[in-house]
Amino acid sequence: MGLWEAMRGRVQPRRNNLDALFHVPSAAITLQTALGFEPTGTGSVCYRSAAGAAFAQTQADMLALIRDDPEAPDVEVTEDDFGFTWLVVTGDKADMAGLCTDLHAVNTTLELNGFESGLLCSMVPFVNASGQRFGLTYLYKQGTFYPFAPTGDQSRDTLLELSVRDLLGEELPMEPDLQRWLAVWKAPGL
Repeated sequence: MGLWEAMRGRVQPRRNNLDALFHVPSAAITLQTALGFEPTGTGSVCYRSAAGAAFAQTQADMLALIRDDPEAPDVEVTEDDFGFTWLVVTGDKADMAGLCTDLHAVNTTLELNGFESGLLCSMVPFVNASGQRFGLTYLYKQGTFYPFAPTGDQSRDTLLELSVRDLLGEELPMEPDLQRWLAVWKAPGL
């Protein structure tokens, strides 16, 4: 923030960096070697659907873009209890680069077609040998990641979340404000 913006009390909104999604495959290797967590092969983008033909066409284009891949993963669109839409991609858990490319494509398509205000987050779930899960969550409007580790209907493993944050702090832009670490209950893949 510059001096002039500070004097006027205006803050520039933080710009997202969707290319940060391409750092998730290397972070997955770090998670596997350090904590024993592996990707589930699922990833999702959460957004608020808009009414109208333009949005319907954009969503159809996103689905076609992913399904036209010769090694197309499974794609489904669901809605959660809060009215948000989740576009869920399920493929080979060894192909993290492909999954992240698909998530990037969905986010970019929504953004380029003027629906970026409805984007909430993208999530890549991980699981360890004992079945413990967490989602590495990308906040679209902040351009940062945070881990979300639910342990029940309304409880979460804060210690695991902080451990993942500390482990990946050098690889990914981690969200420093813990109040922005949204509880994404019932997220697909968790």
